[in-house]
Amino acid sequence: MSQVNVYINGRNYDIACDDGEEDRVQKLGQYVADKFSELVAQVGQVGDSRLLVMTALLIADELSDTYAKLEGNGAGSDSPADADQATDAEGIAILVKRIEDIAAGLERG
Repeated sequence: MSQVNVYINGRNYDIACDDGEEDRVQKLGQYVADKFSELVAQVGQVGDSRLLVMTALLIADELSDTYAKLEGNGAGSDSPADADQATDAEGIAILVKRIEDIAAGLERG
């Protein structure tokens, strides 16, 4: 098991991942950080917990749209592009769950 440090809104988060997945998790973390920054620019600093939940919802919305597009374009196709999109969508879903867990921990703590 490995760990990746993800930097979001001035804070570091140590995220566990499988060996060999460090680059992927780092890229996903950067994607989340970028979405988070976009939200801060739009709504300001309204609290880490709220912003993390809002970011998770935005990414979940993107994921939902991606699933709908895949289903509409004949999901189940064996093309490499479809496989990459499905893998990316699964990775984002896992990251959304982790963000929700972090946000829940921040609200409790």
